[in-house]
Amino acid sequence: MSVRLNRKPTALVTGASSGMGLEYARQLAAAGCRLVMVSNEEEKLLQAAQELSKEFGVEALAKYQDLALESAAEELVAWCDSQSIEIDILINNAGFFFFKEMSEELYPRMKAMMQLHTATPARLCVLLGEKMKQRGCGYIVNMASVAAKLPVPGITTYSATKAFLKSFSQSLWYEYRPYGVRVTTVCPGAVATPLYHLKPSLMKLGCSLGVIKSTKSVVRKALKGVYKGRKTVNPGLMSYYLPPLIYLIPRRLVCYIWKKIK
Repeated sequence: MSVRLNRKPTALVTGASSGMGLEYARQLAAAGCRLVMVSNEEEKLLQAAQELSKEFGVEALAKYQDLALESAAEELVAWCDSQSIEIDILINNAGFFFFKEMSEELYPRMKAMMQLHTATPARLCVLLGEKMKQRGCGYIVNMASVAAKLPVPGITTYSATKAFLKSFSQSLWYEYRPYGVRVTTVCPGAVATPLYHLKPSLMKLGCSLGVIKSTKSVVRKALKGVYKGRKTVNPGLMSYYLPPLIYLIPRRLVCYIWKKIK
């Protein structure tokens, strides 16, 4: 860790009960970080925090909270302040996914996704970023996606929210850099997490073909880029090659495929 502190750094990880969030927490704990693990899966979160604390000998605090609520960021930061916790590393990872045609019935999920993927992480960046700026050091990691470059049917809201987060984060890199605060955007392709609700057989096939990356490899590359102060990390070749390949597909073919699978 290169954070300039007289204490062990504290990392706040959202969506920390499973998937990439849990892997971020694991690798940060292995590096000696104190953890604040946030999730809306209370039982899994408490178990994960206890296991990491025991395995790595670090303090791991579990904070059950629904980050899709409008007041979530303010409430989370207020809780940290009440516990005298200073956050040195912010990992904005919480998210969810659905593949479905847009409709009025789907709007509540769409609204929750917009709050969780855009408003809450942006607000956390501002609230905790200001504190980091005052201390002259800190890291912010925002998990975007290769989907930020893929405005295709079925992931209408998901790709749009990830595009916002990517653009916001990359602009913030310039603004926070003079204060010693590093902001990194991570844009992975498909990752082996429960997010996509794939059958185990399909997940295994995707991993064996290299189309789906393990959480361990993605997080390892992401943190390596973070510590080097990189603006963007694209783990895996698919992050580079998939968007241009998608754009080469004729629109009529996209419409035909969507008609068949929706």
